[in-house]
Amino acid sequence: MTHIIDGKALALSVRAQLSKEINTLKTRGITPGLAVVLVGQDPASQMYVKNKKLACSKTGIESFSYELSNDTTEDELYELVLKLNADSKIDGILVQLPLPSHLNEQRILTAISPEKDVDGFHPENLGKLLRGEPCMEACTPAGIIALIDSTGTDISGKNAVVVGRSNIVGKPVSIMLLSRHATVTICHSKTKDLPAKIKGADILVAALGKPEFIKGDWIKERSIVIDVGTNHTKDRGLIGDVEFKEASLHAAAITPVPGGVGPMTIAMLLKNTVKSAMKRR
Repeated sequence: MTHIIDGKALALSVRAQLSKEINTLKTRGITPGLAVVLVGQDPASQMYVKNKKLACSKTGIESFSYELSNDTTEDELYELVLKLNADSKIDGILVQLPLPSHLNEQRILTAISPEKDVDGFHPENLGKLLRGEPCMEACTPAGIIALIDSTGTDISGKNAVVVGRSNIVGKPVSIMLLSRHATVTICHSKTKDLPAKIKGADILVAALGKPEFIKGDWIKERSIVIDVGTNHTKDRGLIGDVEFKEASLHAAAITPVPGGVGPMTIAMLLKNTVKSAMKRR
């Protein structure tokens, strides 16, 4: 019988442990602080920010909210990031993506101090990840690894297929899997015979952003399937990149959408914030 990986339950477990660590920090007069910056009024981004702030509140992290208008200039946002870098109460800075099209996303992300880069997107942290050095790991990829580990699967020696090559998920999770001694194949829009590649995957990470693009009969028997997709549909609500029902007939374990990767992304964000507080203070 296929195991449905409960990302909500695992995230709650992570947050419970973080609460204990935060309580210990508070006895030393330290309260971890996370600054959340939202530019514009994109409904999806507003919801993500709301969920992150709520998770902070429940865990014991102090959140500082900066909601800016859509016509905020790049220099204004840049100056805000520099101000947050210098603020001793702030241990983590999260600039909600995507930014409005008139803002240079890379310039803003690079302006964040690497030690406060709790999203793990700064070039310094990505470079350290590539070299296998301690760093702030990108939240969704770190959550994916934790979800795989929760199944009791030994990643070492497994054939891992990552569908998607974004800087946010595909590339960093590939490096993390490689560091755990998996044999990693990265697939993308130019990959030839994608079904055949996926059928050889002991571990599949689907992060391409196309609703149910990966068919259930492509899934290798007794494999681990991590579905990163969050596709909004009119008739079925939020669905993943994998045909969940059909894939569940083949996989040993699979994440649902919603309730799989999403909660763990937020849990890893909180974990990075606490990590920064411990290291900085």
